[in-house]
Amino acid sequence: QVQLVESGGGLVQPGGALRLSCAASGSISRVNTMGWYRQAPGKERELVAVISSGGSTNYVGSVKGRFTISRDSAQNTVYLQMSSLKPEDTAVYYCNANLVVRRNNGLGYVANDYWGQGTQVTVSS
Repeated sequence: QVQLVESGGGLVQPGGALRLSCAASGSISRVNTMGWYRQAPGKERELVAVISSGGSTNYVGSVKGRFTISRDSAQNTVYLQMSSLKPEDTAVYYCNANLVVRRNNGLGYVANDYWGQGTQVTVSS
């Protein structure tokens, strides 16, 4: 069974830093794009950062220069290094990955999106 397991959330003061990790496990043939989303109370889920299999990255404007996404392809893991955190960064952060897995019938492969369980990040003094 394929799953994404996140870690690293918590409570931090404004201006502080946190590092989120997300590891994909299971019968995975290939890992395509990986990314981080967040959802604040009363708001829709938004894309924070993505990284392609080739290492290309993209960020939402509000985190550019403060957050860095990276991946360890050998470990099927994606990271989000967050610095200069602000109260408005408070949200549940979700890992997302597009994974190529074997079809349920065993015939061929298919690319599906998978989500982590979410990890709370709270920025407050």
